Amino acid sequence: MKKRILIVEDEDKLRRIIELQLIDAGYEPVKASTAEAALPLIDRADLILTDFKLPGMTGLEMLQLIRRSDPGIPVIMMTAFGTIENAVEAMKAGAADFLLKPFSLDHLTTVVNKALEVRGLRDENRRLKEELGRRYRWDNIVGHSHAMQQIFGTILRVAPSRATVLLAGESGVGKDLIARAIHFHSPRKDKPFVKINCTALPENLMESELFGYERGAFTGANISKPGKFEQADGGTVMLDEIGDVPASIQVKLLRVLQEREIERLGSNKTLHIDVRVIAATNKDLRAALEDGTFREDLYYRLNVVPIEIPPLRQRPEDIAFLAEHFVEKLSPEMGGRVHGITQAAVDKLLTYHWPGNVRELENVIERSIVMALGDRLDAGDIRLDMNLRPRHVQGELALPEGMSLDTFEQELIKNALKKADGNKSHAARLLGLTRNALRYRLTQMGIDS
Repeated sequence: MKKRILIVEDEDKLRRIIELQLIDAGYEPVKASTAEAALPLIDRADLILTDFKLPGMTGLEMLQLIRRSDPGIPVIMMTAFGTIENAVEAMKAGAADFLLKPFSLDHLTTVVNKALEVRGLRDENRRLKEELGRRYRWDNIVGHSHAMQQIFGTILRVAPSRATVLLAGESGVGKDLIARAIHFHSPRKDKPFVKINCTALPENLMESELFGYERGAFTGANISKPGKFEQADGGTVMLDEIGDVPASIQVKLLRVLQEREIERLGSNKTLHIDVRVIAATNKDLRAALEDGTFREDLYYRLNVVPIEIPPLRQRPEDIAFLAEHFVEKLSPEMGGRVHGITQAAVDKLLTYHWPGNVRELENVIERSIVMALGDRLDAGDIRLDMNLRPRHVQGELALPEGMSLDTFEQELIKNALKKADGNKSHAARLLGLTRNALRYRLTQMGIDS
């Protein structure tokens, strides 16, 4: 549909010239000679082009009325050279732009095009934000188990605050979804949400990515660049896999949390920022404290509101609801042929240990929809990767399937040595053994040397 432009101009000849130019540019003009005559037409317009000086109500007074009723519609003010101060005043009041008389018709078209383009981008941005808000509503975060209901209650209490949150849980449990839900239910929802994957950033680039840099800070720094924290000012930063942050960066993160200050790389100027930090980890940070690989003071700054998200195998009552949710979500994207899931298919899902958690379940449902023969997922449509070994979790007494106690003990020792870079004293501490007890076990394994 053609964009409708409301022209408010008391000079008949100029009004007619503008009308013809806009028609030629592909727009649908609507005309009024006074602000009073234009007000009933505002709701039908995509843009308003008005003279500043009008008989009766001025263009500025009309702009102020429009801003109270419709803050989104762009208004372009036309003004003569002698009233340029008034044009500046109109810009402060919310005008999208102004045209200084006399103006060329090409310039008129350019200004109108630009104002409508900006409005289109703002409308698209608002639509995307609304879509994100709907995506992270509670009815899109499935969790009927008691553990998940407790987590939802915690989120509702913590979201309105600026308290730092530490999300802990295995990969695939939904830490990213929970972090975004906190953001979109907070007063910061209209500000940026910036996710930083700490494992994806090389250590030598992490400081510049997080805190930005000044021109000339290092070879190749030809321009100044803000970091992730500056980009998120007023909003939320999610630090994913916080346990992998090197010690040199941990000190700077501590300053962000304590002082709300950063310094760009290559600068001694302190920048004050307002961000809410949500950290996430699939590691046991308390073990990292004991190893000395994670700062104790940073841990307590992050652990203001801890939220432990249980793995899917510990809340099997959620599996059926999640499966139905993913069918409803994914099927329309894949042709809409599948409309549900049978109880036999759900029963098959319940027999699996889900080492990849909710993310793996979503992938399984997507694969099953592709391969489904009928309009409902049945047991035969469910493709599970039964070769994956169940994840061993501290506190679970059962051995991993197919492993003897001796084999499992040897695996633990080898993993501890690898983690300790071959240091037997360090490996012994990780295992809760004395050095002599570890040496004895290594001798039994034939790898004492």
